[in-house]
Amino acid sequence: MSTSSTRHPSDTRSLGAVVAGLEATRRRIAALHAQELQLLARADAIAAEQTGRVPSVERREREMPGRAVAAEVGAALRRPDRGMRDRMRDATVLVDGFAATVAALREGRIDVAHVRVIRDAGAGITDADTRARFEQAALVVCEREAPGRAKPIVSVIAQKLHPVPLQERHEEAAAGRRVWVRDLDDGMAELAAVLPAVLAYAIRDRLTQHARAVTAAHRERAAEGASDAQPNGGEPATEGRADTFETRLDAGAGAPDPAAEAGAPDPVATDTRNMDQVRADALTDLLLTGCATAPAATGAVPGGEAVTATVHVVIPAATLTGESSAPAELLGYGPIDPDTARRLAATADLWERVFTSPTTGAVQHVDTYRPTRAQRRHLDARDEHCRFPGCRRPTHFCDHDHTHDHARGGPTAVGNLANLCTRHHTLKHATAWTVIQKAHGLLEWTSPTGRVYPDVPRRVLEFTALAAAQDPPPF
Repeated sequence: MSTSSTRHPSDTRSLGAVVAGLEATRRRIAALHAQELQLLARADAIAAEQTGRVPSVERREREMPGRAVAAEVGAALRRPDRGMRDRMRDATVLVDGFAATVAALREGRIDVAHVRVIRDAGAGITDADTRARFEQAALVVCEREAPGRAKPIVSVIAQKLHPVPLQERHEEAAAGRRVWVRDLDDGMAELAAVLPAVLAYAIRDRLTQHARAVTAAHRERAAEGASDAQPNGGEPATEGRADTFETRLDAGAGAPDPAAEAGAPDPVATDTRNMDQVRADALTDLLLTGCATAPAATGAVPGGEAVTATVHVVIPAATLTGESSAPAELLGYGPIDPDTARRLAATADLWERVFTSPTTGAVQHVDTYRPTRAQRRHLDARDEHCRFPGCRRPTHFCDHDHTHDHARGGPTAVGNLANLCTRHHTLKHATAWTVIQKAHGLLEWTSPTGRVYPDVPRRVLEFTALAAAQDPPPF
């Protein structure tokens, strides 16, 4: 039978019709997820009702009704009953404590990934009125952003509305920092740690820079070994451009590699590891040898390479001076406690002031003690990441793209520039996607099918969401 004879008639639909169909399908799926939450919450309520009729106070006997209900639900859905009991409890928390979020899911305005973002960020807010205001603000964000972009914004909103200062909660949480190992199959194990977010992100950044140094050296060796090889484009430069200020944690430089000096084969020249593998090996080297030059080292960290970790933190001016306990923000993660932020600011190589509008939240002006690259500083402060909808590629891996092409008369001005990662910069120029820029850095992307996707600068969106939280919730 030929392929053409088996083709479904829907294959002839236009791309616009396909996208519209996907949107409608996603709304129906979201409504079904909301219905499932309601049913799981009802199952949990039935278990609670049955438990209430148990005369015994023995824990084991009082657990039996809930376990029996979870076992039946799990059997029907072909899911483990232990995990089903947890899902039933989570559903009750959402249905009872996040009613507006479940309603938005039922109406298809958000999906289950957004629900998880809101639930996780708002779980610590126990006051009903405060949680209602938090939901109202969080939904403003989640109805416009992909879950990955929405998560840090919603986390900041939760911290700003939380009745307990972040400093107190951070100190309590930091007391639980730890390292543990979980056994895996095939002679492997998982090493995990709970650390203050600033340190965890700095560790990952340092490992990534080591890994890039190794892969860059590998490309150089390969180019030297092939006379007809052309230089390959590597990953973007690792020198960060601070959005507000950048702090560097110095790492000691390694000594020359004795194996290389002895004429042993160059491990870099034959290195076939990927980025994740090199990062893992660099972590092993740094923890077990202090550098990467001892005989037990894996060669993940080049000898003589001094690598610094870079983190980007946004601090409200009043918090910086100690007049406020409002949380700061670690870009790419979310809120951090004021004391950590002030300590980083005190030792930072570079920090910049970012002025935002009191009426819209838009970045209006950036200044620094280094009066250079003013436009770039402004753009990086405004954008924080690639400005294609849903993309979170940090600005130091992006290009400053002219929204209206410079070759066609577009000015080199903040109102005509935006950060785009290589992938979406190429998409803009090589496909039918188009973009225009409006006031306050708002980008309006138009797809090849004519659909318009607005991308609002993060600070403006956060400001709008918090403003919505000041009004009484409409329910």
